[in-house]
Amino acid sequence: MENKQSSTGLKAVIAVLAVLLVGSLVYIFKLSSDTEKVQTVLTTTVSEKESVLKDLEELKATYDAAIAENTSMSDELIQERDKVVSLMAEVKQSKGDLSAFKTKMNLLQNKMKALMAENEGLKKENTVVKAQRDSTAVVLNESKKYNEALVGQNDELAKVVEKGSKLTVLNIQSSAYKVRSSGKEIETDKARRTNMLKISFTIAGNEIAKSGDKTYYVQVIDSKSNVLGQKKSENFDGKDLTYSFTSTVKYENKTVQVSENLPGKDFQKGTYFINVFDKGELVSKSSFDLK
Repeated sequence: MENKQSSTGLKAVIAVLAVLLVGSLVYIFKLSSDTEKVQTVLTTTVSEKESVLKDLEELKATYDAAIAENTSMSDELIQERDKVVSLMAEVKQSKGDLSAFKTKMNLLQNKMKALMAENEGLKKENTVVKAQRDSTAVVLNESKKYNEALVGQNDELAKVVEKGSKLTVLNIQSSAYKVRSSGKEIETDKARRTNMLKISFTIAGNEIAKSGDKTYYVQVIDSKSNVLGQKKSENFDGKDLTYSFTSTVKYENKTVQVSENLPGKDFQKGTYFINVFDKGELVSKSSFDLK
């Protein structure tokens, strides 16, 4: 009877142990399954974070390249780039769900596409404007060169006209005379008999010269370097000119013969020099001798 009770008690213990074993196995399986789920979630979260950060890095690189082009949109691009950098910092610190960050990233990506399209449009416009500006600069440069060439030609032409319009004085003639009290003039080559010199010259005709009154300054110098006649002086361009007399003629673009008398006394033997000046410019000269 006792053996039967003992056998029954042992079976009961074994049954309890079996139940506990099964329970333990179920708990261990559930714990292992939950651990795997947690590991899967953590792995997935890390992978998503890396993917989001990679996309954000590409977004930042796109902005950096656009900013480096230094367009008129640079300030706006910098502001959006800074938003990307700020979001990257938030993602790196996060340890949970990334849905909110993905939403922000999508908004930033859409904003970037719009800004890049606008920036490309501006670059194309700038390219067209630059091409037009360069073309205009070329035209202006060519026009400047052409104008400079014209100015140079005009200056040369003006010089030619100025040179061609100057009057030519030639054929200076000089003669010595003895003028008697009666007024009769007797030509001589003796200094002691001379009391008047007759000076003449020709002004050549010139169609392009300016017509009107023309004054010449005549300088007669004796063999001792004395200026004869009036011995008056005029200053031309800072230089004094002492002359014997002036001769003013009415010039009308035709050849004019000029003749003037220079009275005097005590004429010296030797060579006499005659210089004709147009203001301060020597335009003709000659010489003669008295015995």
